[in-house]
Amino acid sequence: MYLIREVMNCKPGKVGEMKKKFKAISTVMTRMNYKPFRIFTDVSGEQFWTLVAESEAKTFDDFLAMENKVMGDPEAQKAMAGYHELVERGRREIYKIEA
Repeated sequence: MYLIREVMNCKPGKVGEMKKKFKAISTVMTRMNYKPFRIFTDVSGEQFWTLVAESEAKTFDDFLAMENKVMGDPEAQKAMAGYHELVERGRREIYKIEA
């Protein structure tokens, strides 16, 4: 089992808009019978205005298949339109769940 985290360092004051986008994506995921993202925003840390969207998958290939299916959905595409304007940088963290 894998834990996948999308870490977005948003532009100042833009984390709320990004949170709305990931909540909309989670709605699409639920409609497609996938477990929705767990969404976190920073309280303290290395950088302000950080959002983390976390998901789990049996294999990384399963995650990529889910991502392709969800992002192929017109509702998801509409929700994520313009998200690059909200982000300064981002990264994906992938962890193998050991226990």
